[in-house]
Amino acid sequence: MKGSGSATDWQEIDRWDHGVGWLAYPDETMRRASHAIEVDGEVWLVDPVDHDGLDDLVTDLGSVSGVAVLLDRHKRDAAAVANRHDVAVHVPAFMREIADDFSAPVELIERELGETGYELYELKNNGFWKEAALYSDDTETLVVPESLGTSSYFRASGERLGVHPMLRLFPPRKLARLSPERVLVGHGAGIHEDAAAAVQDALDGSRTRAPSLYARTAREFIFG
Repeated sequence: MKGSGSATDWQEIDRWDHGVGWLAYPDETMRRASHAIEVDGEVWLVDPVDHDGLDDLVTDLGSVSGVAVLLDRHKRDAAAVANRHDVAVHVPAFMREIADDFSAPVELIERELGETGYELYELKNNGFWKEAALYSDDTETLVVPESLGTSSYFRASGERLGVHPMLRLFPPRKLARLSPERVLVGHGAGIHEDAAAAVQDALDGSRTRAPSLYARTAREFIFG
């Protein structure tokens, strides 16, 4: 499910004018995706999985100003990357209880990631799941770490973007208010064309397509 060891065969994804994404372990089932977002020469790393050459990849965009963790389970390599760049790990204020899990300085995000213009949206906040999204009106970029994804186990037939299997019956409908030009996700490559339509389709079909997704997943689990 997850790759381990030195990530030397990493893959670049999601290159756009103000950032880049990567898969540290392209062959793993979970396809954990990470992103570097540039705003006015400052770079913010979102849910990073470390790999050989990461520093060269991101410093081409500018100086690293911070690391953001948007899902309580996405601690990944945030502390190691933050310490290497002498910056803090930033977590949503409603996730403050995970602050002690990082061996690095931690700062809380209240409404905006630093002064980037990326606004924080609370998607899930319960004892089982805490997740936030980021959205910038300036770049029309939406970052969703877990509720939406493009890995095969997220997507029913015909979907470019899918709701997480565990959220299919109660999808994050507040995302329908946004009109992103691109969607960056925590599992798989992002959506860079007709992104708003892909989000709307994922939300609209979340429940009705759930049975087919579950059936396919069960078949793959049983028969490989």
